[in-house]
Amino acid sequence: MSVSPLIQVNRISHRYGDLTALREISLNVNPKEIYGLLGPNGGGKSTFFKILSTMMLPSEGDIAVGGYDVKKYPDEVRAQLGVIFQHPSVDEQLTVYENLKYHGLCYGVRGDQLRERAELLISQLGLSGRENDRAENLSGGLKRRVEIAKGLIAEPKILLMDEPSTGLDPVARRDLWDLIKQLNRDEDITFIVTTHIMEEAENCSRIGILDRGVLVAEGTPNELKSEIGGDMIEIQTQDAEQFAQDLQTDYQISPQIVQQTVRFEQQDGHHFIPQLVEHYPGRVDGITVRKPTLEDVFVYQTGHAFGNGEARRENLEEQE
Repeated sequence: MSVSPLIQVNRISHRYGDLTALREISLNVNPKEIYGLLGPNGGGKSTFFKILSTMMLPSEGDIAVGGYDVKKYPDEVRAQLGVIFQHPSVDEQLTVYENLKYHGLCYGVRGDQLRERAELLISQLGLSGRENDRAENLSGGLKRRVEIAKGLIAEPKILLMDEPSTGLDPVARRDLWDLIKQLNRDEDITFIVTTHIMEEAENCSRIGILDRGVLVAEGTPNELKSEIGGDMIEIQTQDAEQFAQDLQTDYQISPQIVQQTVRFEQQDGHHFIPQLVEHYPGRVDGITVRKPTLEDVFVYQTGHAFGNGEARRENLEEQE
């Protein structure tokens, strides 16, 4: 039996003056998914996040959350959402419990329900024994757990997380993702996560790759990497442009040049390398063979390195 999407995005576009930040984005998110929106800074992730969280309306297109149109029924949409922003919102001067209490009151959670919910989240999120500690005395990883607890205090169906591991060290980042997977599995919470970190995106059920406001690819991490096919070969050479042209002429290979490195896909790459080095004596300064990564998928789909030339767009998004 097919499952109706929990979130339906239909041809969303958004402009800041003359700049198009999102261009006809369409995607669906199913219940209980961890959906990752992967892209460089300035690619349009923050704009999409603001629209989905009802902070602003799109210039064009429609979004429905749980069957409610974001434009017509924003209150009904907000009732289904927990939102965790990139920049911390924990009150440093309040204790862990006080942070949850006052956030719950803002959402209309009161009395025994609020106390029981806060105590449950403190236990589930590994904050037991720290509930009376001021937030300013917590590590970055524990503060992020408090942020998540705040987002869950009103029992939302969907938790939106904008760059959730910002400022966390690798150990805290891993712990955070273990927690996200646990909540997704045990509490049936659907997650929408924006990120520019490839390793983080690998944890998602499905990924949409966003670049310069365009959704260039979508699928599970393995599906996206399998589209590339064989091994990825990277060649360092003195003249990348000429080397790429010679590969096209001699082997009918269509390589890409990324940061002066010649990149192309080849089945059984480790067998092809000796032939390549012998055919171009003295021209290969370095060579790497590996399996495709999500960064390779990004380059394959866009033709340029991750994050090239996007600072201006990000600055404009930050001003909104």
